[in-house]
Amino acid sequence: MFNILRTLTSIAIAAGLILTSSSVFADGSKTYEVTITNITNAIIFTPILVASHKKGLAPLFELGLPASDDMTAIAEGGNTGPLTATLGVDPDVVAVGNSGGLLHPGASVTVMVSAEKGAKHISIASMMLPTNDGFIGLNGVKAPKKGTATYYSPGYDAGTEGNDEKCANIPGPQCGGTGPSPIVVLGAETNPGDEGYVHIHRGIQGIGDLSVVEPPKPSHIYDWRNPVAKITITRVK
Repeated sequence: MFNILRTLTSIAIAAGLILTSSSVFADGSKTYEVTITNITNAIIFTPILVASHKKGLAPLFELGLPASDDMTAIAEGGNTGPLTATLGVDPDVVAVGNSGGLLHPGASVTVMVSAEKGAKHISIASMMLPTNDGFIGLNGVKAPKKGTATYYSPGYDAGTEGNDEKCANIPGPQCGGTGPSPIVVLGAETNPGDEGYVHIHRGIQGIGDLSVVEPPKPSHIYDWRNPVAKITITRVK
């Protein structure tokens, strides 16, 4: 049953992200290549949303403030659909792309988005697996006029779900659990401890059952030290 659940969860994540992928080019003449490299030891990134936009776009998230529903969907379940839809109707957004697959440790993926119509900034977001609500992100960083600019993302915590590190509450190939926060039943949370605001993730503490995922690994192997992602942006004509 566990293997079936894990497989179905992985398929659902992949399918949802493929469905939310957007056309990224206005006419193909000016683009940005956005390359994301996973520089962790054992964390996996869910398919990565990449947006090119004007300066006026509101931040995808802000440290010290509650996460939006769109970012919660990404941080808890890797679901980029809601944020893709929101960005798709924002006049400051020029293009939204998606990497379309899981990004494993040491691997890189490139997403191309339009550099047309005053798009001079790049934002990205993706869930970190296996975490309850950890994510990587960039908030409107300046894209280069020419050449390449390099940025790094720490691991962020959306603060929307308690970090119980239990596979039942973590989706993806390692755990196969459920993404959204556990439902409160009769006033009692099944995983209390959500912090209520976006902050720097404190990593894996070894308090749950991550050590029993398949294949078995000690839970501490999933811990990390920041940064966790390297992002390079290249202007292409």
